[in-house]
Amino acid sequence: MTKYSILQIAVLTILISSCDSGAFFEENRGIPEGIWNRHDIPVFKVDVEDTLQIYNVFINVRNTGNYPKSNLYLFVTTSAPGGAFTRDTVECILAYPSGEWTGRGFGNIRQNRFPYRRHVRFPDTGEYTFEIEQAMRMEDLPGITDIGIRIEKVDDH
Repeated sequence: MTKYSILQIAVLTILISSCDSGAFFEENRGIPEGIWNRHDIPVFKVDVEDTLQIYNVFINVRNTGNYPKSNLYLFVTTSAPGGAFTRDTVECILAYPSGEWTGRGFGNIRQNRFPYRRHVRFPDTGEYTFEIEQAMRMEDLPGITDIGIRIEKVDDH
C-alpha cells in the first residue's frame, strides 16, 4: 500500500467519523494489507441494556478499486447472551452494472453502509456478538480494507 493510499484512508476515516454521531454502536476493523482471508473473521461485541429500544443494524464495507467483483457475499453470525444464534447470508452490491463503484469516497477508496436488520429489538440484556465472514469463492479476497458493524437507535417519534 502506498503512502498516498494510506493518507486517503486516514482522511476518509476522519471525514466519515466526524460527520456522524447518531450511532449507538459502531466499530470497524481494518483488513491487513487489504486482502481478506476466508479464515479472518472479525468479531464485534455489543452490550445491550434496553430490550424495549428498536434498532437498525448496518454492515460497513470499505473497498478499493482493486476489488475484483461487483458484489460481496458475507456470512453474518449473531450470538445472543443466552447462547441463541442466527446465521445469515448477506449480499453487498459494491458496483453498479455500469462498473461505477457505489458508496461515498474519493480516489480509489469507497465506503458503503448496507442495511442488515431493520427495526429489531434485542430480546435479552447483555453482550451480543456479531461475526462477519467473507463468503466469496476466493481464499484471499483483495480490495476490502475495512469491515464493520453500526447499530443505530430508531426514534419512535
